[in-house]
Amino acid sequence: MKLVIAVVQDKDSSRLSNALIKEGFRATKLASTGGFLRAGNTTFMIGIEDDRVQEVMVVIKANCKVREQLVTPVSPMGGTTDSYIPFPVEVQVGGAAVFVMPVERFEHY
Repeated sequence: MKLVIAVVQDKDSSRLSNALIKEGFRATKLASTGGFLRAGNTTFMIGIEDDRVQEVMVVIKANCKVREQLVTPVSPMGGTTDSYIPFPVEVQVGGAAVFVMPVERFEHY
């Protein structure tokens, strides 16, 4: 058995949740916040049999898209902000960060 942890952008959360249910995967959704953009994410925890890991990875990949987003950098710490003019920067956001870990023991009550 494996534990698949997928951190996805909130924009992809509902689509992924519906796709997981449609394919028969049970998942727990947790609200989370990204450290880089400090934007809302959703973390899915999915307990899955070893032979179905690839199936769930296909569902995640099909429903979590990378997109471009303009962000304004935060002002520098400790310096003078008089001369600092923030310009928006285009960064890639979205997609999914997926971790697959072995499960030593699982019990359901």
